[in-house]
Amino acid sequence: MNSGTLYLIPVPLAADQINTIPEAVRKQACSLKYYFVENIRTARRFLKAFDTSVDIDSITFSEVNKQNQADVKLLKEWLKAGNEVGVMSEAGCPGIADPGSDLVTAAQAIGSKVVPFVGPSSIFLSLMGSGFNGQSFRFVGYLPVKDPQRTKAIKDLERIAHQQNETQIFIETPYRNNALIEDLVKHLQPHKTKLCIAVDVTAPDQILVTKTLAEWAAAKPDIHKRPAIFLIHPA
Repeated sequence: MNSGTLYLIPVPLAADQINTIPEAVRKQACSLKYYFVENIRTARRFLKAFDTSVDIDSITFSEVNKQNQADVKLLKEWLKAGNEVGVMSEAGCPGIADPGSDLVTAAQAIGSKVVPFVGPSSIFLSLMGSGFNGQSFRFVGYLPVKDPQRTKAIKDLERIAHQQNETQIFIETPYRNNALIEDLVKHLQPHKTKLCIAVDVTAPDQILVTKTLAEWAAAKPDIHKRPAIFLIHPA
């Protein structure tokens, strides 16, 4: 086994909610000198919030996001040299609906130790608060943007939810949240299916509400540009 270690560092879901990250995780995060991060500015801010005395300028960062693929060669160099390397996303847990899995795959392939840390996941927190089946659930990421694929995907998820008593979990680009709610109200069964909408989970102004589609149709929320998780389940 290579002597390097890859640490998966969770960060808060909502701004200023540092208390959602365990103290042991914060200490480990601030001790690392090599990082793959989704956004360097965000990562620097979180590390300073974890410990104001951390020497940010001594840390080397490499970005991993839609514009920058993971530099797997660099990761292997760092790990083979025996370094402790961190992975950090902009919110929540790296590798869960966020970049990081390619780096973990590379670390596993060369026999390095991989250490995931406990932290907030909007997906799991939303499931916990939904009242839906937590024994059988499926996260499907983003739905198609355009019809007819979008409508088909919505109806397929509802069919699977009813056939298998399985919670279906998905997300949307925040500026399309309200349009998604309109589509769900339009295409899901109003009295036989429930929808949970979880918005800004862990923030003081979070929304985490479960209703039938008929109830949502009567009072649709305005969650434009707010990070949200959507879950459906048989009523």
